[in-house]
Amino acid sequence: MFFASDNTSGVPQQILDALGRANDGFSLGYGADTLMERVRDKVRTVFEAPEAAVYLVATGTAANSLALATHIQPWQTIYCHRVAHIEEDECAAPEFFAGGAKLTLIDGAHGKIDPEALRRTLDEAPQGVHHVQRGIVSLTNLTERGARYSVAEVAQIAAAARAHGLPVHLDGARFANAIAAEGCTPAEMTWKAGVDVLSFGGTKNGLMGVEAVVLFDPSRAWEFELRRKRGGHLFSKHRYLSAQMDAYLTDGLWMDLATRANAMAERLEAGLVAAGVRMVHPRGGNMLFVEFPLKAHQALRAAGAVYYDWPAPPPADAGADFPHQARLVASWSTTEAHVDGFVERLTAAL
Repeated sequence: MFFASDNTSGVPQQILDALGRANDGFSLGYGADTLMERVRDKVRTVFEAPEAAVYLVATGTAANSLALATHIQPWQTIYCHRVAHIEEDECAAPEFFAGGAKLTLIDGAHGKIDPEALRRTLDEAPQGVHHVQRGIVSLTNLTERGARYSVAEVAQIAAAARAHGLPVHLDGARFANAIAAEGCTPAEMTWKAGVDVLSFGGTKNGLMGVEAVVLFDPSRAWEFELRRKRGGHLFSKHRYLSAQMDAYLTDGLWMDLATRANAMAERLEAGLVAAGVRMVHPRGGNMLFVEFPLKAHQALRAAGAVYYDWPAPPPADAGADFPHQARLVASWSTTEAHVDGFVERLTAAL
C-alpha cells in the first residue's frame, strides 16, 4: 500500500537488462555513444519531428531549468502556474540557470493555467526599460494537482503565448501518463499544439534516472549543449542514460508503464468514491488528491499505508472526524492487491 509517489517504485526488468547490456565493453562518452544515436531517432519518430534536437539529463529539475534557460534572457520572466513544479519544488533552479529571470505566477483551477488569466497578464505586462520583459510560458502536464491539460487546452495556452511572440515549454515529468489518459499522440500534445520545448519525463514512469529534453526548434541546440555542460549535467558515461531511454522507447514500454499506473489510479479512485471519499481535484492520470476523516488516515497508517499528507499534516488538535487531505500516486508497479487492500482498510475505518 505504497502510494507516496511514482518515483518510489522500482525499475522494470527491461531497463535493468538494457543497463546490463550497455555495461559490456567500451563506449564513447558525453553523448557520442551509438545508443544515443538510436535514442535520438526513436524520439524523433515518436514525436513525428525529424529535425528535433534531443538531449538527456539525469533529473527533471535539470531538464526544466536548462530547457527554460535556453529560451530566455535574465531580464525576462517565465509565466507558470502558481503551483507549478518549477515554482514549488525546484529551489529556484530555473531562476538560477536562467541568470536570475523571475517567475510570474498565473492562477487557474487544479493546477492548470487559466488561458484568460494568462492573456490578461501578458496584455497588461508593461515592457518599458524599468520592467521585467515577457519571456516564456511553461505549463505542466500532468499538473501538480493531478489534472490533465487536453490537447485543446495546451493549444489555447500556446496561442496566448504566440500572440506576444513567446515560446512555450511543457514540463512533462508525467507526460506519458497524460498521453495515455488523453488518447492522443505525442506530437498532438506538443509541437502540433504549439509547444517549442519539452521536458520528457522518464524517472517517474519507471526509469532509474533519466529525462529527455526535446527541442522542436533545433536552432537552440548548440546553446542547450553549452548550458548543459556549464551547468554540470553532461554525463561522462552517458551510455547509461542512453540505455534507459532506448529501452523505455522500445516496443512501447513507456506507454505500457503509464497505462498500468493510470489503470491502478482509476481502480483506486473507483474504490474511494464508493466508500464516500471526496476527490479534491479531477484525476487526469495516476495521481489522486482526496479528503476523508483523520481516523481513517490513522487506521491506514497503522496498517502500513504510505502516502503524503497534502498540503500539510493535520493540526495537532485535530479530532477523529477532522476532514484531512492527502495525495495518492499509483506507479507502474502498483498492483490490484495494493489498491484493494487500501480501499478495504479505509472502508472499514469509515
